[in-house]
Amino acid sequence: MASRIVSLPIDCTDAERLAEFWAEVLGWQITKRGWQKTDHGKDGAIIAPPDGAPFEIDFRWVPDGPKQSKNRLHLDINPTDRDQDSELERLLALGAKPVDVGQGEVSWHVLADPEGNEFCLCRDQVDP
Repeated sequence: MASRIVSLPIDCTDAERLAEFWAEVLGWQITKRGWQKTDHGKDGAIIAPPDGAPFEIDFRWVPDGPKQSKNRLHLDINPTDRDQDSELERLLALGAKPVDVGQGEVSWHVLADPEGNEFCLCRDQVDP
């Protein structure tokens, strides 16, 4: 027997904004909003691929504010319908910011989402 990953929870201070950002980045859709009930109010947003694949990213409001240190887990993404430079332009227009984590001269770009979570834009184009 083994287990399967079905969800990647991400702590955040603005679940709706982060869900919108990542849904645009990945070409996914927001499937649920406001499911999390906290002292802050109704929060939480979930995104999933449009093909119904059994995996989602779950954005959860937390009271501790944006992240304060380097991620110990991050996403690597690859462009599907354009080259790396064009995808970098698109991601920056969506609100991603370049980040220097000491990577030096590499073939990928280290970026941060609107709440500072690092991710990498890799060079190779992959099938959607």
